[in-house]
Amino acid sequence: MSEWVVDARDLTKVYQMGDVEVHALRGLSMLIEPGEIVAIMGPSGSGKSTLMNMLGCLDSPTSGEYYLDGERVAGMVDDQLADIRNRKVGFVFQGFNLLPRSSALANVELPLRYSSTNGRSRRGMARSALEVVGLGDRMNHRPNELSGGEQQRVAIARAIVNEPSIVMADEPTGNLDTKSGDEIMELLLSLNHDQGTTLIVVTHDPEIAAHTGRVVNIRDGRVVMENNL
Repeated sequence: MSEWVVDARDLTKVYQMGDVEVHALRGLSMLIEPGEIVAIMGPSGSGKSTLMNMLGCLDSPTSGEYYLDGERVAGMVDDQLADIRNRKVGFVFQGFNLLPRSSALANVELPLRYSSTNGRSRRGMARSALEVVGLGDRMNHRPNELSGGEQQRVAIARAIVNEPSIVMADEPTGNLDTKSGDEIMELLLSLNHDQGTTLIVVTHDPEIAAHTGRVVNIRDGRVVMENNL
């Protein structure tokens, strides 16, 4: 087991937009311990989304090194990125990203279809994940039969069903009212407390960031400040 679940060293990301080079990350480094809760904050265009794509193995850096739970990610091709992403990363998005015609149970089961888990085991793991997020009685409901908060709980169950090394939450309360947003943050924090899940929250909301253990502020593709809370 690596000492760090996230070990990012001098990451750069350069996009070619016609004749113009856009430097989204400029030598960014970051270390995150297993079980830590970290908020990533910064203005629009600061590199937050690009960094999330790097840490979540959705994309590879132009240069630099990245180790996720001890595995070297930099230089991986798409199939390798998909494999490590499916094994080690759970995603929670602002927009829930649920399949509208599928039940909560089927939505949570989805990531397991890309693993070697058999059908009966998949169903059992998905049921367990939904029970963890308090939706044991809503498993057969479709997204349009659930409230926004319940849909986000389904998304969280889907994110944790593979027991990933990290859960990455991108503005997880952005589409919710204050009460539902507070409940979702409490749920994410309880997963960290009860299961030791490493949680990375990308947010612009200082109140959300205040729930975490460390805030990393980035601007122009660099870390400009870190605060331990």
